[in-house]
Amino acid sequence: MSVRRVVPIAMRLSWLVLIALAIGESVTDLPGPGWATTLLPALVVLALMVATMSLQARAGSPRGEPGPPVEVAPPVTGRWKALNSPADKVPSHGTHAYGQTYAIDIVAEPETAEGEAPGRPGAGPATRPQAEPATRPQAEPAPRPEAGPVTRPAFRLFWPVVRRNRAFPAFGAPLLAVADATVVVASDGQRDHLSRNSLPALAYLMLAEAPVRSIVGAHRIIGNHVILDLGGGTYAVYAHLRRGSLRVRAGDRVRAGQEIGRVGNSGNTTEPHLHFHLMDGPDPDAARGVPFTWRGVGVPANGETFTVVEPEERDGQSTEEQAEKQAGRPAEQQAGRPVAGRAAGS
Repeated sequence: MSVRRVVPIAMRLSWLVLIALAIGESVTDLPGPGWATTLLPALVVLALMVATMSLQARAGSPRGEPGPPVEVAPPVTGRWKALNSPADKVPSHGTHAYGQTYAIDIVAEPETAEGEAPGRPGAGPATRPQAEPATRPQAEPAPRPEAGPVTRPAFRLFWPVVRRNRAFPAFGAPLLAVADATVVVASDGQRDHLSRNSLPALAYLMLAEAPVRSIVGAHRIIGNHVILDLGGGTYAVYAHLRRGSLRVRAGDRVRAGQEIGRVGNSGNTTEPHLHFHLMDGPDPDAARGVPFTWRGVGVPANGETFTVVEPEERDGQSTEEQAEKQAGRPAEQQAGRPVAGRAAGS
């Protein structure tokens, strides 16, 4: 077993010892001086935490110049907004750990167009039942798509402190395979917690929840997740999935565009969203990030919205028309946009 794996395990064991000593000290008088039962174990834990973070950063740090972005299909359909994008800075999340150098977060930002039913992205057009002839009994109207929020709740300073996940249009949105691939990891047993999109809730996340999750390990940071082997030494990570939503398991083969799960709010998150990145190995603790670009979309910048059309809507359209509709801009602008350079550069 490598040092990179031994040190985090030793850190977690040291935490357990420190907690046990603290409990023991509070209920009884432990033998020996106080520094031996409190200060020394605390210093050991601190040293192991620093060593763990250093090893994680070293394992994930890029070597040499980044390669060209790997082009894959978008993992969602509908209208979305990019956050923490590698188009604006690298590493996009402020760290190379867990192979997320070129990671991106996206949140649903649906719009209700004329004649369209309010609901989740891709809910479909609103329809009005047609009158049946008087000689025949009137048929039951077709069930309407599941209604959902049309707008994403804004961040609040104090109230409401938390929100339920169904208040966010991204929650439950389908996630699609970005390429033909093999599932190497599929985990969806963690709960979806309430939002952390207020000042008190965000402080709790940053000061209490996030440190505990980082101590426990990467799987508690990324929450429910899927890792796909795209071939050629490239792996795709989908993080923060909805509990119980996975439609695949390890070893399955999937086709591009196949639904593999749903957006959730598990792991180290402030609200339901998708965290996506590519990496060069199946283990987030040891992998390095790989630049990506989404076909027809590119790499959307921070705060930029983009639209991915449903597959059935693409039939009969030229490649240029598809790119224009997905990117929300003329096809010639899409083709000339320096997406790859921004993703792999600063």
